[in-house]
Amino acid sequence: MRHTEFWARLDAVLGRAYSRTWAELTVVRDLDGRTTREALDAGMPPKEVWAAVRRQLELPDSER
Repeated sequence: MRHTEFWARLDAVLGRAYSRTWAELTVVRDLDGRTTREALDAGMPPKEVWAAVRRQLELPDSER
């Protein structure tokens, strides 16, 4: 998964304006106490970050 696909998926789930805010402010438990933005900036693969976000938001398996 590329970063662009990650952001497109997050935009689809949360809306474009809110997804950016959420990514910068919400600590995701499966990202070792980091926000989504911090995890991506630290070099974590977008696919792994998306999996953590999906679990955090309790999205259905269809959002894999």
